Amino acid sequence: MKKDMGRFKESITTALDLPLDVALDLPKIEIIGDVRINITNHKGIIEYTNDLIRINSKIGMIKITGQGLEIKNVLMEEISINGLIEKVEIIR
Repeated sequence: MKKDMGRFKESITTALDLPLDVALDLPKIEIIGDVRINITNHKGIIEYTNDLIRINSKIGMIKITGQGLEIKNVLMEEISINGLIEKVEIIR
């Protein structure tokens, strides 16, 4: 039932040409080179160290690994991270 509702929402969103991240509350991940990452529609910070940041989202955990990672900005809907970004994973 829940999958059917998700498919229905996605088809309506596509038909109305709405952005999926906004309509379905999906995370939007913007990577700028290997030095910055912006995540919109997050659900909070799980773990934060200099070489690992884990962020909760609707689709699972977003795991960012690198060197000198630093959270520069945290807003209700967006997180900005600077540092040498080596890997970004989504773990469901």
